[in-house]
Formats: sequence, structure tokens, C-alpha cells
Amino acid sequence: MSKSLPLAVLVGCLVGGLVYRYLLSDWFLTVAITALYSGIGYFLLAYDISLLGEHEQFTSHDKYDRLGQTIGLFGVSIGPLALIEYIDLQLPEAAGVFVWTTGLIVYLVILSAAQSRQAKST
Repeated sequence: MSKSLPLAVLVGCLVGGLVYRYLLSDWFLTVAITALYSGIGYFLLAYDISLLGEHEQFTSHDKYDRLGQTIGLFGVSIGPLALIEYIDLQLPEAAGVFVWTTGLIVYLVILSAAQSRQAKST
């Protein structure tokens, strides 16, 4: 078994434990956050990806592609705020939603970088 998996689960449990202790008393969302950050930790460790490093970016010279990307990113950025407003969350719950959303975005970026590295190595 790779060392990456146990360390990743440890990272996920640490984040999940902190969220449960200080932000959310809901175990279901905390489990989702724990699993999400475990996945992030795994791909960071297994593929030696730096969070602040250089990643391939979506680049296109087509104005419609750029507009589509802008609209999508706008939706991603305001979605959590709209959810918090819609269900009238208080500060700890809102922070929990923010942690989950940030983790979701980071997970997708890291997964994409890992797939790109894997494709280049084969």
C-alpha cells in the first residue's frame, strides 16, 4: 500500500475533525468534507502536485469559449453564497459550506493535474 493513502486519510480526518469541532455539528456534511480532503491529500501526495505550483490552464482564443468559462466561473463563485443565503445559515454553518466548496474546487483542479501528469507519463 502506498504511503500516500494513509497520510491522505490522516489529512482528511484532521480537516474533518476541525470542521466538526469548531464549525459543524452535522456528521453527514463533516463526513463529506473529510472524504473530500482525503481525496485532495491523496492526489497531492501520490502525484507530487504542488498547490501553488504551475498547472495547465484552459486556454482558448475563441471568444465564446472564454465567455463560457467566465460565466461558469461566475456560477461557481456565487453558488455557495447563494446557498448560504437561501437556507439562511448562521456563521459556523456558512463557514462549513465554504470549506466544503473550496475543497470541491481544489479537488477538481488537483484531479485534473493528476490526470494530466498520468497521461504525460504513459
